[in-house]
Amino acid sequence: MLDSSQFARATQSLPILQEAGTSLTREFQQKAFFASIPAGRDVFVEGDRVEAIALLISGVVRVYKIGETGREITLYRFGNGSSCILTANAILSHKTFPAVATVEKDAEAVMIPADVFRDWVKRYDVWREFVFDLLSDRLSTVMAVIDEVAFQRMDRRVALLLLERARRLNPIRITHQEIAADLGSSREVISRLLEDFVSEGSIHSGRGTVEVLDFDLLESRLLV
Repeated sequence: MLDSSQFARATQSLPILQEAGTSLTREFQQKAFFASIPAGRDVFVEGDRVEAIALLISGVVRVYKIGETGREITLYRFGNGSSCILTANAILSHKTFPAVATVEKDAEAVMIPADVFRDWVKRYDVWREFVFDLLSDRLSTVMAVIDEVAFQRMDRRVALLLLERARRLNPIRITHQEIAADLGSSREVISRLLEDFVSEGSIHSGRGTVEVLDFDLLESRLLV
C-alpha cells in the first residue's frame, strides 16, 4: 500500500493516475507498493520470473541483451513516468524475463504485482490503453535499434550517440566499454573509432570521459 506522500509523488509522475477514475485510483493506492533501488542493482536478469512491474518516479533503468560471447547491446532505457515493456509482456504472457534490466541511476518506483496488473488490463480501459501505448512506444525504439545494428555503419552510430549525450552534458562521462555495450560492439572497435575522431579534431577522449570539440565536424559523419 502507498502512503499519502508516496501516492502524491506517483500521481505527479504518472499521467495514468491523472486520467484514472475513482475505482482504479483507490485500488492503485491500496495494491501498489513503493521501492527504492540503488544504481548497479539488477531488477531482472534473463530467465527471472516476473512478480511485479515497476513504474519509475525517479532514476533510469537500462534494458539490454547479452550474447553468447558476452557482448552487450542496449535495447532501451526508461525513466520517470515510464515502465518496461518486456516486463509487461512477461506478465501478460506468463513467461520469464528475456533480457537484463539494471538500474543506472538510483531509482524509486511504484510496483504493481503481476496478478493485479493483469486484472487491471482486463477491467480498466484507461489502464489497457496505458499498456498499449507503452508497447507501441517501446516497439518503435527496439525497431530503431534493429535498423541501426543491421543497416548503419558503426562510426555513424558512435557519432550519433556522442552527439545526443553531449547536447545534454559535455564532456560526457562514459567509457569505451560503456559505448561498446550500448551499441553491441567490442571495446577494441570503439577505441579505434574514437581514435579516428580524436585525430580529425572532433572530440577529446580522456579517462572515463569524451568531450565533443567540434559538433559540426562530428555531425558530418552522419551525412556520409
